[in-house]
Amino acid sequence: MAQKHILSSVDEVSTFSAKFVVDTAVEAINERGIFTLGVSGGSIINILASNLAENPNVNWSKWKVFFCDERLSSFSSEDSTYGQFKSKLIDKVGCHDSWVAINPELPVVECAKDYEEKLKKTFTGSWPEFDLLLLGMGPDGHTCSLFPGHQLLQEKEKWIAPISDSPKPPPCRVTMTYPVINNARKVAFISAGSGKADTIKAIFTPVDDESKLLPAARVKPTSGSLHWIMDTGAASKL
Repeated sequence: MAQKHILSSVDEVSTFSAKFVVDTAVEAINERGIFTLGVSGGSIINILASNLAENPNVNWSKWKVFFCDERLSSFSSEDSTYGQFKSKLIDKVGCHDSWVAINPELPVVECAKDYEEKLKKTFTGSWPEFDLLLLGMGPDGHTCSLFPGHQLLQEKEKWIAPISDSPKPPPCRVTMTYPVINNARKVAFISAGSGKADTIKAIFTPVDDESKLLPAARVKPTSGSLHWIMDTGAASKL
């Protein structure tokens, strides 16, 4: 069962989300000596950049940050999530060693394999167990680069999968798969604005046929916790 955190404004969503991340990090470092985080793009970039840069409770030497999905674009492109984090946060703080980026010079299939190998330098076992994954959701209900009706919704073997026919440009991306996402200790969706309200309502509406679930609704941590951090606009139809 998802835990809903409904805030009155976008600013409060930002503040709450940042505190949620930092509190989870402190807890993970105290318990295991490391904090493993997966991030997405969009509004999450500005939320983290504006709240973590000067936060005294962030011990970057203990953080390992990966990308839940990433576009196959040069780091200088606005399409690059890592590139945006680099200019807005990483370069300012000097925490380059904490972030694990893709190699955008590789073809998409090789890029996915290479990124999976990078994860395996941090994680052991059949599947990685992230302390926290921060996810966004598109109006069509997609999350990461897992789109409605796409064959990657059925991927059960790869940690990181390539996609070369994304319905949302750019077409070439790499993405975490559901076995990785659902093995996390915590997963948090961050969503704001009334434009997301209908999709969020659909996600929280039970369906008889699991195959009809929107991609975001298929995020169901096996033993971890699921959180939806929303403003009143996004949650207005729940």
